[in-house]
Amino acid sequence: MQDNRRVAALIAVICLALLLFCLVERQVRQALGGDQEMLGLCPGSQKVRPTGRMILYHLSDLRLRVGSITDLPVIAITRGVQLRARPPRPGTHTPRLARNLS
Repeated sequence: MQDNRRVAALIAVICLALLLFCLVERQVRQALGGDQEMLGLCPGSQKVRPTGRMILYHLSDLRLRVGSITDLPVIAITRGVQLRARPPRPGTHTPRLARNLS
């Protein structure tokens, strides 16, 4: 009985991970609008439809500088697609972005 519970728990964790993966992909594609293609995800200068794997790969370089009571958190963007990404929609709360162009 113990083994069955462990297998069921593992399957539940995998399903949740796949759900999050698909939600990330869906949100990015909806934000891109009708074209649903983005430049800079693949080597070269071709526009491709973003996949969850591509999105998470390019987001893996982001670093969050933790804020304090007087200072807001900052997302450090150092290279890649994030430098060319669209700004957030007006009215949404997001942390400040630090762009390092060197």
